[in-house]
Amino acid sequence: MNDFLTIARDGPIVTLTMNAPEKRNALSIEGGSTEAFTEACAFIAAERDVRAVILTGAGSAFSAGGDLKAMRDRYGMPPAEIRDSYRRGIQKIPLALYDLDVPTIAAVNGPAIGAGLDLACMCDIRIGAESSSYAESFVSVGIVPGDGGAWLLPRAVGQSRAAEMAFTGDRLDAQAALACGLISRVVPDDQLMEEARALAARIARNPPQVLRLTKRLLREGQHMRLSSLLELSAAYQALAHSTEDHREALQSWFEKRPAQFQGR
Repeated sequence: MNDFLTIARDGPIVTLTMNAPEKRNALSIEGGSTEAFTEACAFIAAERDVRAVILTGAGSAFSAGGDLKAMRDRYGMPPAEIRDSYRRGIQKIPLALYDLDVPTIAAVNGPAIGAGLDLACMCDIRIGAESSSYAESFVSVGIVPGDGGAWLLPRAVGQSRAAEMAFTGDRLDAQAALACGLISRVVPDDQLMEEARALAARIARNPPQVLRLTKRLLREGQHMRLSSLLELSAAYQALAHSTEDHREALQSWFEKRPAQFQGR
């Protein structure tokens, strides 16, 4: 990993921490942050015994979004070059993070603004500290969501709320984010990582192959017809029924003991 992300592993749980607190974990269109995420996601995808991932930020912010100083320096760049810089840069992050097979949790420790909010929306589950806040703020700096926010945010909060957030750039506090379903819980600041790790541990106790198949069904269900999803579900179910972990789950239930899943 490069310096933008630190990676820590505790058994089947990987924690990724954005580690640029002096820049409020701002993301760059090109360069360090993009490479960090794509490398981390490639590492996680290759580790078949990883069962859950937590993403958080160092310092007082989850991520303040795009680097405004870099935007200022790019002003006047030819449009074709800007387009290409997005495509070969920050847009690689949603393609890598959103498509991870393992469940992901965003532990939002502070402001998640612009691309920072979209980054949180790339995760399956979002939990927020009491001090966290959320804004789809691109319009406020005269740009559009360039990293997938127009696709991600409506799926998190619905079309009407997403439009209101994107058209106004207004910021939501943690309780407002909870009320609209953007996050699933609010916890005291000093308990955020404890809660995230506990949630990740509950997820990681389950059969890893089935976790990955379940996540893929949830992802595919966002754009497939019901009939097509049912066909895919039947195929995945056939795979799940054939695993040793399925047999272990049934045996442990009948024997009234904790299951020991091996990912086979």
